[in-house]
This record gives sequence, C-alpha cells and structure tokens, in this order.
Amino acid sequence: MPNLPVLDHDAVLGAVPPTEAIARVRDALIRFYRGEWVMPPKVYLESPPYGDFRAMPARGGELASLKWVTSFPGNPANGLPTVNGVVCLSNATDGQPLMLLDAGSVTALRTGAVAAVAAEALGRPARGTVGIIGCGLNGAWAARCLAAAGYGPGVCHDPRAEAANALAAELDWDPGSREQALRCEVVCCVTPGHEIVVDAGDLRPGLHLNMLGADGPGKSEASVGAVASCVLFCDEWEQASHGGELTAAIGAGIVRREQVTELGAVLAGDAPGRPGPEAVTLFDSTGLAIQDLAVAGAALEAWREGRVEAQTIRL
Repeated sequence: MPNLPVLDHDAVLGAVPPTEAIARVRDALIRFYRGEWVMPPKVYLESPPYGDFRAMPARGGELASLKWVTSFPGNPANGLPTVNGVVCLSNATDGQPLMLLDAGSVTALRTGAVAAVAAEALGRPARGTVGIIGCGLNGAWAARCLAAAGYGPGVCHDPRAEAANALAAELDWDPGSREQALRCEVVCCVTPGHEIVVDAGDLRPGLHLNMLGADGPGKSEASVGAVASCVLFCDEWEQASHGGELTAAIGAGIVRREQVTELGAVLAGDAPGRPGPEAVTLFDSTGLAIQDLAVAGAALEAWREGRVEAQTIRL
C-alpha cells in the first residue's frame, strides 16, 4: 500500500477556507437530493453513561468516505474534546484509501458551512445580524462561515463567558445574553442539546433559526411549541425525524412529514423556501455524511495541489 497522507486538525482548517466549504456543502446537498450522492443511515453505538460513537459513510463522484466520530459530553471536564474521530477518504472506483483526516475539524467546517447555506436559502434576502448561542468549536465555525458569507455583525452567547468573549473579539462582534442573541435576524443554536434555549415566546417575525446542536436521539434546543410555530426545513428527513430538533414534535404528533422540506430541494429549485418576509423559518441540521465527504474532498484537492502539507503513514 502506498504512503497515506494524514491531515490533522489545523491542516484541515488550513486546506478548506470557509467560502470553499460553503460552496462544497451547497453542491453536495443538491447532488444528494438528486440522487447523485448517496449515504446509508448514520449508525450510533452507545457507550453509556459516557457518550456515543457514530459511523457515517457516504459516496459521491469518484470518492467515498467513512467518518468514525464520537460525542462524549463529559470530556471537557477532563481536558479532552467532546468530539474525536477520523475520516477515511477512499477512491470509489477501486476502493483504495486516499487520505485520513481529523474528524473534529471536518465536522466543524461542514457545520459552519451548512449554517451559511441555510441562512442564504431560508433567511431574509438582506444579510443581517447573527446570534450565536453556543461558542464552542462548531459554534465558532458557524459564526466564521456566516461572516465569510457577508452576515453580521453578531452577538455571541455562551455560559462560558471566555468562549463568547474570544469569538466576539475575533470577529469584531459583541458578547451578550441569550436574549440579545435571539434578537438577531439569523440565530444559530450550537449547544449540546440537553437544555431548551429557544421557546415559542422567543420567536419574532422574519427570524431564521439554524438548529445545529441536536444531533442525536433525546436532544433538543427548541421547545415543541417553538418548533411547531415555525416553517420547517431539515437536511435529511429520516435522520432528522429520528434524532434531530424535529423529533420531539414529530413524536407528539404535532409535526408531520408533509410539513418539513429538505434543504436540498430548496437549493435545487424544486421546493419553496421562506414563504414571506414575516415568516419564522427553522432549519434542523443533524449533520450528513455527504457534507463530510464534500469537505474531505476539498481537503484532498488542496493537498494534491500543494496548498497544504500532510503527514504520511504506511498501513
């Protein structure tokens, strides 16, 4: 087997700038909607009471990928990241491995990218203010991608004041309260999903919500009442209905399949987005393997073109 390039956290982030990640994720969503890119359902392997492992395969064009990633919420207390893992990128025509990539950085880039894609497709046409609720790795990249797409200024909120202050200082935005963040025109919730941060009383005409934190069963950042009050969109129905922001409302019988539009259909021009300027739109992002593939493919191209250096290993 030939030497295999390996991109660590910083190398991945250096290989794929936010504007490139946004374009790649948008294209991947359209291709997935059209059936050109495919992915089986995400597989969860629980490791109680600590967290879970997730296996996320996808194939598109001449590439295939598998992300083996974790969510261990108690890790930060022990000085460890919540998310660990690796993305294996392979040639889809002969099965040969092509690259290994740090999964946390791939996840952060595609999470941030889809926040910008959804805001552009579902928010008001004018690119306005941004509220970030949850300023960890993924929240920070949602803010960076939205800023790269022309949104802002913004308000950064996090229970850890140092995280909100650091992100606000980086982007020349403001740290603030949850209520101040919710008064912005585009609001991204990127919390662990164990507590409600958006209720029906927080909604205002014209608001667009990116719900990015509830990525597994039992998690939610918005109350059932808030979800039921919005025009609803998701990245992929099957995944969102079983382990996303919509799950509780679906289980309560308040939300049905016909009330939810997949973002890919909107991007492809086959379904309407925001029905009017006063509507409140909600995008449920559960994180798709085809988005990981899009970012990993961009990183592979950057390495092949000499724009980023890689470590190498021989298996």
